[in-house]
Amino acid sequence: MRMSHSPFAAPNATRVAPPPAPPRSYPAKPSDAYLFGTCVLDLFFPDAGMDAIRLLEREGIKVHFPQAQSCCGQPAYTSGYTDEARAVARAQLALFDGDWPVVVPSGSCAGMFRHHYFELFKDEPETLPQVAALAERTYELAEFLLNVCRVQLRDSGAPVKVALHTSCSARREMNTHEHGRALLAQLAGVERVEHDHESECCGFGGAFSVRMPDISGAMVRDKTAALNGSGAAAVVSADCGCLLNINGAFEKQGDTLRGEHLASFLLRRTAGKAAQGAGK
Repeated sequence: MRMSHSPFAAPNATRVAPPPAPPRSYPAKPSDAYLFGTCVLDLFFPDAGMDAIRLLEREGIKVHFPQAQSCCGQPAYTSGYTDEARAVARAQLALFDGDWPVVVPSGSCAGMFRHHYFELFKDEPETLPQVAALAERTYELAEFLLNVCRVQLRDSGAPVKVALHTSCSARREMNTHEHGRALLAQLAGVERVEHDHESECCGFGGAFSVRMPDISGAMVRDKTAALNGSGAAAVVSADCGCLLNINGAFEKQGDTLRGEHLASFLLRRTAGKAAQGAGK
């Protein structure tokens, strides 16, 4: 769930939807790329970050990880703290300058780079070219593997039924669900099962889960019940915030089902089976 970045917006104001973005064109696979690790991944899922790096390196890409990177600014932005969000975002703009793609193992953080920095810096025309350059070079991990690396994954795991959870903002802004589905479909032993409430928020929403814990708790109970009812033996997601919330709910409920980041799942399923991208 994403809240308005401005808590003072007029409740009856007419909002005009932006025009649909043109189809994205994808470049040839680069020799170098940045990884933006995200603050949640860095603190709670560092193994998933390392697995994302291994997936990229397996494709022959040299991965650069600027050590001073922190947060994309989304928590402050969606809570209405625009000045604070801008200060955090400005630091990331300086770190990821240049021509290399920026790969993000989180659709919501990638969406912040690609879409919301324009709004954040709308009053700084001198900064907008840098914002536009970052947006053009930003890719969610699954999108990058699928459409830039053009991986062809060869499964080495046992048959398993998997439920794919995608962040609600990642679905809207980055089509992460489509990229994740396409990668899972390449794994011969993986059957992706549908689950109820698949497109709905898990209740995390960043600061939303802190400000409105009762509503958030009800939402994640619906989500975990749907995942349990799907018949899946495993849960995969490309967003660490959602994994943090869903896995925390599973643990509190005494359930043994757990979610795993898509990067870790893909690497584990294809261990020893180098993904042969198109044109290799």
